[in-house]
Amino acid sequence: MYDADVRTIALARIRAGDSLRSVSIATGINRSTLREWRERNGAFAPKLDCPCPRCQGEQPPLRPYVYLLGQYLGDGCISRMGRTWVLRVTTCDAYPGIRNEVVAAIQQLVANPVHFVSTDGCTNVQCITKQWLHLLPQHGPGRKHERSIVLEPWQQELIAQDPRPLVRGLIHSDGWRGTNWTKRSVGGTTKKYTYPRYMFSNRSDDIRGIFTDALDLLGIAWKQNNRWSISVARREAVAALDEFVGPKT
Repeated sequence: MYDADVRTIALARIRAGDSLRSVSIATGINRSTLREWRERNGAFAPKLDCPCPRCQGEQPPLRPYVYLLGQYLGDGCISRMGRTWVLRVTTCDAYPGIRNEVVAAIQQLVANPVHFVSTDGCTNVQCITKQWLHLLPQHGPGRKHERSIVLEPWQQELIAQDPRPLVRGLIHSDGWRGTNWTKRSVGGTTKKYTYPRYMFSNRSDDIRGIFTDALDLLGIAWKQNNRWSISVARREAVAALDEFVGPKT
């Protein structure tokens, strides 16, 4: 075991650009141990800075980033793959337009290639890069509804500029636009009325809160339909969502 001071010195030398071999010789620490420390601390290869917009002192492009954030919160995950990390967003084969939008958002954020892995009725859109650790800091072990999901201040600033891509991404992942119906008695006759509405369902209280906060920013009325679902059914509210969401395609 190595104490904290030795670890700090070794990581500082790696970040300064020293090779694992030279640090190993100077400190006596095995190269495999140094490599593991480097990966755990999110450090990139020596002499290579993280190319993500956040590490370059910039904000990611608003619309593709906020849309992808919504998709990640709904149907995405980030997991380790060897020495790097992979973002997976599960898309339904019935809606190729949504899959294309996910791909376009990823391609506007990172230069790494996008891959597709087919499952029963779905396709996982995948992209491998350590940048996801910085771009989507809500990643963590376990299911999202079993842990805290809190947006960073810089993410909240982006969403405040335009919440619509976030709402679109969340509905595309965990929501739908459909038709509801009700019965009313008019002049002694029972009539059936139909009307469109949006539904969003997610087991995470935090993610539902992110969704409803975005609706509040847009002035769109909503209500808690049941334990895990949010309903948007008022005529003017549905019309507002139709302007930038609409049926899935």
